[in-house]
Amino acid sequence: MHPFVFIALFFLLLFILKLLHVMLWAPLKVQEHFKKQGINGPDYSLIKNIGEGMAMFEEAERSTVDPSNPNKFLHRVAPFYTNFADKYGKTFFLWGGPLPNINIGDPDMIKEILQTTGKGFFEKNDWDPLTKMLFAQGTIGLTGEKWSFHRRIVNQAFNNLPKIKAWVPDLVESTTHMLEKWEQLRGGEEEFEMEVNKEINNLSADIISKTAFGSSYSEGKRIFMLQEEQMYLASDTMRSVYFPGFKYVPTKKNRMRWKLEKEIRESVWRLIKSNRKSAENSRNLLTSLMTPHKNPDGKEEMLDVDEIIDECKGFYFAGKETTANLLTWAIVLLAQHQDWQHKAREEVLRVLGDKEPVADKLNELKLVTMILNETLRLYPPSPLILRKAAKDVTIGNIHIPANTRIVITTIAIHHDTEIWGQDAEQFNPLRFTESPKHLGIFLPFGLGPRICLGQNFALIEAKIILSMILRQYSFVVSPTYVHAPMLIFTMQPQHGAQIVFSKISN
Repeated sequence: MHPFVFIALFFLLLFILKLLHVMLWAPLKVQEHFKKQGINGPDYSLIKNIGEGMAMFEEAERSTVDPSNPNKFLHRVAPFYTNFADKYGKTFFLWGGPLPNINIGDPDMIKEILQTTGKGFFEKNDWDPLTKMLFAQGTIGLTGEKWSFHRRIVNQAFNNLPKIKAWVPDLVESTTHMLEKWEQLRGGEEEFEMEVNKEINNLSADIISKTAFGSSYSEGKRIFMLQEEQMYLASDTMRSVYFPGFKYVPTKKNRMRWKLEKEIRESVWRLIKSNRKSAENSRNLLTSLMTPHKNPDGKEEMLDVDEIIDECKGFYFAGKETTANLLTWAIVLLAQHQDWQHKAREEVLRVLGDKEPVADKLNELKLVTMILNETLRLYPPSPLILRKAAKDVTIGNIHIPANTRIVITTIAIHHDTEIWGQDAEQFNPLRFTESPKHLGIFLPFGLGPRICLGQNFALIEAKIILSMILRQYSFVVSPTYVHAPMLIFTMQPQHGAQIVFSKISN
């Protein structure tokens, strides 16, 4: 045999053995490892597991919700959980192709995992290259020292209370413009119907564009439209298994991904250049990202242009989606519960009267805050939190092998009757009269070092918008509304949120 043929056959054999190890032997070994600890799940079968996973979500989107119990929708948002938890318990393993996943359902373990993320044992889950186009390489997706560097700089903008208060007039102005538009649509009629999710998404895009880019917000809004297309493509990727190198294959969807990514990065770059020239933008987010800051050692550090673009992409997605979905579900819940809507309106009128909301008054809106927290419990923006074991680790009484993906099904924790009581699926803001006694049971913005930086801004924005709507309109659910929460990265109404509004007489 020719030596070159022998060498080629040798490397082919090595490749086949490695492939068998990754695709067969390693998964079966992990499966046996978990079963020995009393943790069970669906048996490993590469082709079967992939097909079943995709079929679960397709079936979920076709399923219905019982109108008498509209908040019982876990089967639509986390179908893998409802399929496996009843059979295997709240802690079980499942498969993402050949990659092992373990769903953790114990609040103490969840608290430990999230609070120690980035400290050696647990890390942010890796995203496949196609999904990274949405989150890019900003704070949301980074790990290690690079994440710490980005986090320090982004933190300057979001944990700066005077800066957030300075954005309040922009929030009020944008909301006022939306309500003026609603009045034009009402056209003097006693009531009118509105698809609220679309309206609130447009409003959130307007607000973030202004706070991020100041006078250049119209260009920022265009980026949101491009990123929305990116989001649907990324969601499609997450429901399947990524094969190495697939991002280079010129499929129709990949060509669309490349085109969107190029347009978004070029648009953000234009905004950065215009921001440098304008003195009007001294208090916007982009200016904060472009400003040098001192690190813990006293040395000056700053982001480069590509890093700024990556942070802006993450801010667009997380900022708009989180607030828009929170407000959409809050309006739906108040439309379904007229008693709470009436109580919230009374508080708003008592605290704000007919004056524009100001930052110093927002803390007095206690009931509105409880309503928003209960909305975040029932409809968390991110129904799932993903982490990865950075090394072999023992948590509680479970030994988890390195590189196992950890799934925290937030929505299941938030709806758990053993944690929240038998009325866990009912809308009851009074359960937030006091803060939850355990950090691992209420996770709308995550927990620990990677908790959402923009949560304070999101809650201030939500209070202002909801208060201004409550003061001007009463509202009920339209007969055309179909309650169908679904997961596309965040939890959204599959068929929109049709609400009938009536102007409140002064």
